[in-house]
Amino acid sequence: MKVKTILVSQPKPKVENSPYFELEQKQKVKIDFVPFIHVEGESSKEIRLQKIDLNDYSAIILTSRNAVDHFFRIADEMRYKVPDSLKYFCQSEAVAYYLQKYVVYRKRKIYVGKRTFQEMAPLIKKHKTEQFLLPASDKLKPIVPETLDTLGVNWKQAVFYKTVVSDLSHLENVFYDILVFFSPSGIKSLFENFPKFQQNDTRIAVFGNTTVKAAKEAGLEINIHAPTPETPSMTMALQKYIKEVNKK
Repeated sequence: MKVKTILVSQPKPKVENSPYFELEQKQKVKIDFVPFIHVEGESSKEIRLQKIDLNDYSAIILTSRNAVDHFFRIADEMRYKVPDSLKYFCQSEAVAYYLQKYVVYRKRKIYVGKRTFQEMAPLIKKHKTEQFLLPASDKLKPIVPETLDTLGVNWKQAVFYKTVVSDLSHLENVFYDILVFFSPSGIKSLFENFPKFQQNDTRIAVFGNTTVKAAKEAGLEINIHAPTPETPSMTMALQKYIKEVNKK
């Protein structure tokens, strides 16, 4: 069956040159963006119940832009004046650059990893005397605490924000040729919103091995999978599939 409509379970890209817009134009398909999950911040009261006192920490480990936003939000709610001496360990350049929203970059001690958490581990290991706080979500990847425990540093994890299932009731009678998922939480959201969901002729596209696993466990047939050596991005995988089925 030919592909005419695609639903991407993420927010619409803010950049004009997104490959999704190019895909839409070149392949003459309609792409809608609806986040299946969203982030909700914990309150300062909930942080205190986790026995977190921001004054106890000399370094912050930031794995995402959400972590940056919610750390500074909580600091503000707690009326905690973030000291200039605080050290920031950012998982990637993107997270480090985002930090500039809150601090004067050149005047702070900022350590930047390459991309994965494991790649940041040597930087953390060099500062073993610090007291590390990891402001994170309730869906933290196991590799993060495992790596920190292996390093033998003093650290504490706190849930500053949660991943929550979005209300998708407005999609109940809307059907798409392809549904695109990027996380197990997206798959969970689909079935929490529509417990009787039947795949029928809908094609399922998934990104990442954990999403593949979640889709299979939910009984979904996977039609499009990324990343692969041939299609390292989801848009490339979608384009390859659409070209094949739409030319028939």
